[in-house]
Amino acid sequence: MRENINWNESKARIEYSASQEQFGTMKRIPTDEPSTTARDVAAAPNTLEGYALLHQFFRLRRSQWNALTESRRVEIIEKASLVFSAMERREDGQSAIFSQLGHKGDLIAIHFRRTFDELGAAQLEVGRLALSEFLEPTTSYLSVVEIGLYEATVKLHAELAEKGLKPHSPEWIKAVKDDLEDQRHKLGVRLWPQVPDRRYVCFYPMNKRRSGSDNWYSLPIAERQLLMRDHGMIGRRYAGQVTQVISGSIGFDDWEWGVDLFADDPLVFKKLVYEMRFDESSARYAEFGPFYFGIRLAPTDLGRVLGTPDDR
Repeated sequence: MRENINWNESKARIEYSASQEQFGTMKRIPTDEPSTTARDVAAAPNTLEGYALLHQFFRLRRSQWNALTESRRVEIIEKASLVFSAMERREDGQSAIFSQLGHKGDLIAIHFRRTFDELGAAQLEVGRLALSEFLEPTTSYLSVVEIGLYEATVKLHAELAEKGLKPHSPEWIKAVKDDLEDQRHKLGVRLWPQVPDRRYVCFYPMNKRRSGSDNWYSLPIAERQLLMRDHGMIGRRYAGQVTQVISGSIGFDDWEWGVDLFADDPLVFKKLVYEMRFDESSARYAEFGPFYFGIRLAPTDLGRVLGTPDDR
């Protein structure tokens, strides 16, 4: 489809056309004709939002922890295990804990909740644990499960343009709202997932670059849609091997998106991320933050991972 779009043609306006069944193509019209054009509508794709997410990363204050008596450590671990077990069993927004590898920390807690207020309650519940006195927060990440509707947005704008609807008119707004409700119904499982039951997690934040000629946000939405389609095709080749949860964090945290990858084979993380580096949307437009790796931890195994020493 790329060859059907001439981005350098001048003295014309871009209008969406629904002439193709799956993706909107572009057609050029004289600038003096009134029309519904790509410049008349928002450049941002429509999105769907689901669970609010909080990632907490902790380092164990080991010297203080080891200084406790064995009986006190056991008491603290038992109470923390009960709380984390209850959080893990929640039916409407779970939590899960992971043993973190490397110098960045020792423990990761990931919370999925319906609202940010519920996330606040989860954070307070963890903070009230006696264990928290010995857990030093190293970082955290706040976001919300997000599905970007690039293809659906381009297609919908094309259809509305063909009908001659004016952008942001009552008819236009209703059509967008109805389409979002339909998409929300179709994609509900992805918006409200359980924490994937996988052995390993890889989390990293990322941005889309906006500097010089590699400014993602200056690209026309139809071009971004094509790039994201190609990017998504790589991920589909790993279906069954990795479960991906994309969360939006614009306005919530320092990066624009958070990416969680869950798998039973940790080498899948390396292969998937490496292959995606060669995709144009990543090679030209992606900026990556630090990576965090964890091993799923049953709350009852918390004491083993904390490494309580034998009393001498």
